[in-house]
Amino acid sequence: MNDVSTLAFETALAELERIVAALERGDVPLAQAVETYERGIALKNHCEGLLRQAQMRIDQVVLTPAGVAEGLSSFES
Repeated sequence: MNDVSTLAFETALAELERIVAALERGDVPLAQAVETYERGIALKNHCEGLLRQAQMRIDQVVLTPAGVAEGLSSFES
């Protein structure tokens, strides 16, 4: 399995959806289910982090008085 932190949002979300479906069906032996669940938690946390980063970028869009996006301001300032 790849390192979760290197996955794109869409890839991580698709894998998380597959994990949830498999666990809901009960197709997975107990020991493997625990490992799969742990991977699912890591994927969920990674997706949430990527969404937070995207939201921070969106929040930093600078609008002109006319409401037109002009650029990004640094959220570090």
